[in-house]
Amino acid sequence: MTPDHEQEDWLRVAVARSRDAHPSSQAPVDRILTVARARRKRRRAAAVVASAACVLGLGLAVPFLKPPPDAVGTAGRPSPFPTHRAAPTSAPAPSTVSARVAEGTTDGHRWSVTLEFHRTLPKDYTPPRSPGGTTAPEGSLLCRRMVIGGVRIDHQGGPWSDCQSVTGTQDPQASGETGLWGLHDRGLSGTRLMVSNPEAAVAYGVVSLSDGTRVKATTVAVPGTDYRAWAAPVPDGRTITAVDQYDARHRLLSHETDWR
Repeated sequence: MTPDHEQEDWLRVAVARSRDAHPSSQAPVDRILTVARARRKRRRAAAVVASAACVLGLGLAVPFLKPPPDAVGTAGRPSPFPTHRAAPTSAPAPSTVSARVAEGTTDGHRWSVTLEFHRTLPKDYTPPRSPGGTTAPEGSLLCRRMVIGGVRIDHQGGPWSDCQSVTGTQDPQASGETGLWGLHDRGLSGTRLMVSNPEAAVAYGVVSLSDGTRVKATTVAVPGTDYRAWAAPVPDGRTITAVDQYDARHRLLSHETDWR
């Protein structure tokens, strides 16, 4: 055996001894996975903390973005953020206002009485002329629409025949009138309506008839005005024996017996 072969054999023996003395170990897979899971948990916790901090920062910033409730600061000094409040608006008053005074059925005929107030004179209304030939000044119009059996009383005189000129919403000349109205014989026969434009103190009227019947009629006012009226039906063939008016405390204010 040559020296080279002896040296080669010696190296093999040395390598084998070294391998036996230091066996190779497997890769630490379990430990590597455990470490990786711990790192992921730390990353998630850090992300949650960052998100919470962001939300908290926004919550603290919102109050400073809101405009102040008024133009004066908490220390009594004018606020640098002036407020702009819209001025309250009110709807314009309607040009025509009406109120149903009373309605019912008498002698088989439907009847009704309505007060109608026009704030300005209608375009097709012609004011009456005074004895001197001049027309009444511009103003308002108050109408009593009295209907029996679908026919308006005094309709032959035109659409404004049952109206009178008034001044504004509180003309005292429009009160104190009481009348008996009908479709025949100027209200002397057939179904008729007793209509009164009473003073402010009158709460209701009572019409006594020849057959002993007493008809009570409550005063009704046009909204936003001092104009009021009460109305009671008078059947055909009946006559009026008395007309009484009372206040809200049921005290007699007037008593008339000259109606037929």
